[in-house]
Amino acid sequence: MRHSLPHAPQFYVTAPQPCPYLHGRAERKLFTALTGESANELNNTLSRQGFRRSQNVLYRPSCESCVACMSARIRVSEFKPSRTQRRIARKNRHLRRLATSAWATEEQYELFRSYLDERHADGGMADMDIFEFAAMVEETPVRTRVIEYRTAQGHPQAEPTPQDHDELVAVCLTDVLDDGLSLVYSFYDPAFDSSSLGTYVILDHVELARSAGMPFVYLGYWVPGSRKMDYKARFSALEIYKGGVWQPIGDPAQHSSDIHPLSIDPIVEQVARITLPHSHK
Repeated sequence: MRHSLPHAPQFYVTAPQPCPYLHGRAERKLFTALTGESANELNNTLSRQGFRRSQNVLYRPSCESCVACMSARIRVSEFKPSRTQRRIARKNRHLRRLATSAWATEEQYELFRSYLDERHADGGMADMDIFEFAAMVEETPVRTRVIEYRTAQGHPQAEPTPQDHDELVAVCLTDVLDDGLSLVYSFYDPAFDSSSLGTYVILDHVELARSAGMPFVYLGYWVPGSRKMDYKARFSALEIYKGGVWQPIGDPAQHSSDIHPLSIDPIVEQVARITLPHSHK
């Protein structure tokens, strides 16, 4: 079904599908195409309203009986790592960060496959081949970087030396917004599970944003009641997009009622409240 505003991008709604986060529930997405010269501006504007990017599409959950999925971001200036997070940062300080253009490699795909096979073998991306992986990375009309993390091969906890060969252990597909960094998708070598590389990638992005003077790091969706998403609530200075505004997450348990809301606004009203860039008005 299509929904649109005058002189604005057209919005569509997907058919309900099984929810990947909450068992027994269905998800539905509101989405629009991300194309043309104004793609960066549209990505910036809608990201501030809880939308996320997937290739050349911007989407936001719009389920019929649930509002649990809430976009989450870290306020960089107020973030203070926990004791555990400081330990994770120290444990991975030997890693070398390499930011590249949005170009997929076979090495990245091999790591991606290992990650999926170990962590998400029954997920929606489990059957992705190398061509679909390349599309996920390369089909972007906005400012996107592939950020690789490498270590000395054979020395996972040691400082690499010039004669060592680098081993790719983690990758993050990252959009550069005008107010921060948005982690589109990340994956890592499951053999390094004890290094908490997923957490380290977020910590490193906070430092990247801080050094660039950016106020936010966007983490995607946080879902109360989903064990897959619990880790996001462990970051300090976290805020969520709820009820049309960004607000501190507070006590995560207070949001459990959003899994069973009393009412949900019709799609047409949701679309009418979306703010668009000036060029689309």
